[in-house]
Amino acid sequence: MIVDLRSDTVTRPTPEMYAAMASAPLGDDVLGDEPTVKQLEELAAAKVGKESAMFVPSGTMGNQIAMAVHCDRGDAVLIEEEAHMVYYEVGGPGILANVVTWTLRSDKGVMDPADIESHVLKRSIHTPGTTLLCLENTHNRGGGTIVPLPMMEEYRGVADRHEMKIHLDGARVFNAAVGLGVDVREITKRVDSVNFCLSKGLRSPVGSVLCGSHGFIDEARIWRKRLGGGMRQAGILAACGIVSLNQMVDRLSEDHRRARALAQAISEIRGLTIDWERVQTNIVLVGTDSSASDWTQALHQEGVWCFPVAPNRFRLVLHADIDDEAIDRATAAFKRVASAHRS
Repeated sequence: MIVDLRSDTVTRPTPEMYAAMASAPLGDDVLGDEPTVKQLEELAAAKVGKESAMFVPSGTMGNQIAMAVHCDRGDAVLIEEEAHMVYYEVGGPGILANVVTWTLRSDKGVMDPADIESHVLKRSIHTPGTTLLCLENTHNRGGGTIVPLPMMEEYRGVADRHEMKIHLDGARVFNAAVGLGVDVREITKRVDSVNFCLSKGLRSPVGSVLCGSHGFIDEARIWRKRLGGGMRQAGILAACGIVSLNQMVDRLSEDHRRARALAQAISEIRGLTIDWERVQTNIVLVGTDSSASDWTQALHQEGVWCFPVAPNRFRLVLHADIDDEAIDRATAAFKRVASAHRS
């Protein structure tokens, strides 16, 4: 059996999701009469403490729409240097929102508030005005690391002092909330908009939700249509999202537990290292003393699928389709590959 640790996007829908799809009342979301989409959007907005929400096909679309709504052409945006919005969204900020992105260094995805403040620009005949701060919580390339609540509060203070908005790429924000042991609204109350994914740890097959004020979402709907994201009988997909939000949040702690268990097993294998400060949620970054590509190719032959993310580092992501037995199979595969490397 394959142990697929490439991403938490590979999860399959649950029987409850298939049943919800089969029975969902449907309409036309572009025409504004899709009852199941409306139910999901109302539930999502309430979950994260925002006035309104909009269902989108992907987290990338939700993030780029947020940037386009918050900014005017030529504005400056502050964002962490390895954030998904600049690293994995194919130049969207420059192409779609037409903004200037100023990327900042971080410590495992957590930026220094003083560094943020020192990079704020005032609009002038020479300089763009900095109007938006983008955050990512949890941080993908940081290894699923959590931005602490006190730091979120400091970011809010910087933004308020300089009349900036804050958008949160919260693709895995429910992992952050579970990891911190708080209601997700303790994180999202400090931002103006948040996009979270249903199709990662929450196990839906497709979709994300962008949340914010009524006015923000009204403008976001125009951008969604402009980008071709207006879907028709989208309630079939939204029905899964409702199951995700009602049934899949609390179980994220199981993914976190298994991530720590797998990391512990790997840390005992010669030639592999774990940075324990990064093992905070459901992602494990594994350091190697040889080629990460060689490791991932050898693991693939053993039925364990994962990706290299640097020349000497690869990534494992735990999710609902990985149980304790799969952890045991993966551990055994790691040991076989390690043995082959030494021989």
